Amino acid sequence: MKRQDYSAIIYQNILDNKQTLKQQYESSKSGIGYFYLDNLLPEELALEIYNAFPEAKDMVWKKSIREDKYVAAQMNLYNPLLEEIIYAFQDAKIVDLVAEICGLKGAIPDENLYAGGISMMGHKQFLNPHLDNSHDKDRKLWRILNLLYYVTPEWEESYGGNLELWPDGLKNPQITIHSKFNRLAVMATHNRSLHSVSPVTHNGYRCCVSNYYFSQSPVHDDDTFHVTSFRGRPENKLTDKILQADAWLRMGIRKIFKKGIVENPHVYKKDKND
Repeated sequence: MKRQDYSAIIYQNILDNKQTLKQQYESSKSGIGYFYLDNLLPEELALEIYNAFPEAKDMVWKKSIREDKYVAAQMNLYNPLLEEIIYAFQDAKIVDLVAEICGLKGAIPDENLYAGGISMMGHKQFLNPHLDNSHDKDRKLWRILNLLYYVTPEWEESYGGNLELWPDGLKNPQITIHSKFNRLAVMATHNRSLHSVSPVTHNGYRCCVSNYYFSQSPVHDDDTFHVTSFRGRPENKLTDKILQADAWLRMGIRKIFKKGIVENPHVYKKDKND
């Protein structure tokens, strides 16, 4: 399958469900706007994508107090099918349709896969509550939407690895979006879009294809620049204090060094190995 083939199927499925998805987003946008769509692709195609994922040892392991997961953006190192499905979501018709559903204008896909690409989480891995960095790698465009496509078959909600939204802060219950096989989840990113991934409790890997859309304008007029800012889960008070201090320090560095002391290596360097 080529990306245009995937794109055609994805576009038609989203279009067919446009009104339902728009209602989902409208009913949630006062907090963190989101929608999700099940059975995005025919099951056999979704399984092919899952089976194309590399082994964990062949990905980048990001492990810290903030997060514990495997990621990859240098897609020419992996099965070509993965690059095709990632960039299928960047088809102009899909970008415009998703943005229309969310009431946003001027959405721009990220060909550099800055923090995008693929990810896996295994037993006890997690992603603590956080705000995504507000801008693209060059700090010129605002991040406005996350698109997360889950492809692990028979992944039960009880296995963890689920997307969690905290529209009312960490003192109030989260909204859990099950990382269900063949489900696309879309969420807005702004100054209040605190989200996390629950710890995995299963001996398997939750696999995800990720894309981010950017724009010349933020989701909300009062959005401000920020680095990826982590918090601790409600039950981890000490971790929360440490991570708040960590975010404060990194923000201070970015006020001096626009792209940080070390530029984020998580981008697709397309000239590599050519």
